[in-house]
Amino acid sequence: MSFQRIAVLMGGRSAEREVSLSSGNGVMKALAEEGFDPVSVDPGEDLMAQLKAARPDTVFNALHGRFGEDGTVQGILEWMRLPYTHSGVLASALAMHKERTKDIYRVAGLPVARSIVCDRREAAAQHLMEPPYVVKPVNEGSSVGIFIIRKGDNRPPAALGSDTWNLSSEMMVEEFIPGRELTVSVMGDKALAVTEITTELEFYDYEAKYAPGGSRHVLPAQVPDNIARDCMEMSVIAHKALGCRGVSRTDFRYDDTTAKPRLVLLETNTQPGMTPTSLVPEQAAHLGMSYAKLCRWMVEDASCDR
Repeated sequence: MSFQRIAVLMGGRSAEREVSLSSGNGVMKALAEEGFDPVSVDPGEDLMAQLKAARPDTVFNALHGRFGEDGTVQGILEWMRLPYTHSGVLASALAMHKERTKDIYRVAGLPVARSIVCDRREAAAQHLMEPPYVVKPVNEGSSVGIFIIRKGDNRPPAALGSDTWNLSSEMMVEEFIPGRELTVSVMGDKALAVTEITTELEFYDYEAKYAPGGSRHVLPAQVPDNIARDCMEMSVIAHKALGCRGVSRTDFRYDDTTAKPRLVLLETNTQPGMTPTSLVPEQAAHLGMSYAKLCRWMVEDASCDR
């Protein structure tokens, strides 16, 4: 094999640190099973020095969120000429910023929800859109910092204007799309499957994503054939339009509450979770690929200039 010693980037300093550690530990075990020599690297103040000390042949990027999924780490790896998994600098930066993602979706002819971008204090002061609507940080993942403002709510959440707020100040206010949550993984240029995600919680938030029993995955999703086909086709279009590499996952809302059902793309994840409850490994397994083989594929797909 061309790559043997693999540095697994995990942890980091984003709001998704714990999820990244869970992903990274799973990847470490899988790569060892596949005969690689994995070494964990938890990025600190001098990531370049840490990577030089680890002396890897390539890097498996298991970081999630900002400072790992947004092009910053990818830039360091390009500078060091270390082959790495997942998407490159530009695709990572575009996909991490939800409004820039929508700009690319629109150019590609993909359907998106109405939205505006504003400062969090503006979103806290008054309704900037007729409820129901969603407020979310424009550059976080894993449903971190999301609020749903329901019809009849007198005002937006006060937390958005709090001095203790520690997420992005740039927020997206987006129309609430009723219906069902669907997601599709893309591996290379191939869509894997359509999963429907259901939860007993208010919505598919951080807890629903990662807590045991927080959500239920229906695979394959029980939707009309044309909807499943459209989801898979649109996911590949989104993957290519953003310039993604390796594995990505695109999330949808399927509004089947009216006489004219519609699909809306929400976002594309360039480094989807690899935890025990994550969707990409589940869809790969549905097609007969084990978690370990999926990790091997990602390593063998690694390169610079992504």
